[in-house]
Amino acid sequence: MSIIGNVITAVVALLGVVIGGWLTVRNQERSWQREHSRQWRDIRLAAYNEFLAACRQYIAFTLEPTAKITAVPHPREPGQMMPFFDEAGRPYKEKLESAFTAVRLVSELPDTVRTVVTVVNRARQIAAARATHSEADLPSEPFKVLWSAEQEFLVAARLELGLSAMPRAPGTN
Repeated sequence: MSIIGNVITAVVALLGVVIGGWLTVRNQERSWQREHSRQWRDIRLAAYNEFLAACRQYIAFTLEPTAKITAVPHPREPGQMMPFFDEAGRPYKEKLESAFTAVRLVSELPDTVRTVVTVVNRARQIAAARATHSEADLPSEPFKVLWSAEQEFLVAARLELGLSAMPRAPGTN
């Protein structure tokens, strides 16, 4: 009987080791997944922040009195104009384009990508309008459309980052 008791004790101990090892591996995997998610959230947040800053700088440049922008019809989108910048404006365009690509690279949700495309298209329309208007004569409607598109991007980005709904700005309904 002592042999059977020893075998049962050994089997129970071995089973305890196996279960303990499995639980440890499972907990480590969960911890790794949380860390991985946190890292990607930080990467996305940095990309979104860089994109918004680049977009604001792009728009600020288009409003400069010294900005030299030309526009030609878009070859694939009828009715749309493509803005072209001189050497002073080229860094703003390149920064916006690289930030735009970075957002599309790291975004996980299609809605975020859709809204960032809209923001860039709206910013390009303002730059194209600037080609034929002075900074003081630019119509206000393209700006309203851009800020609305930016708001949609912020909502989509916050959703993707797992943040709560965006609080209302003071003075809005």
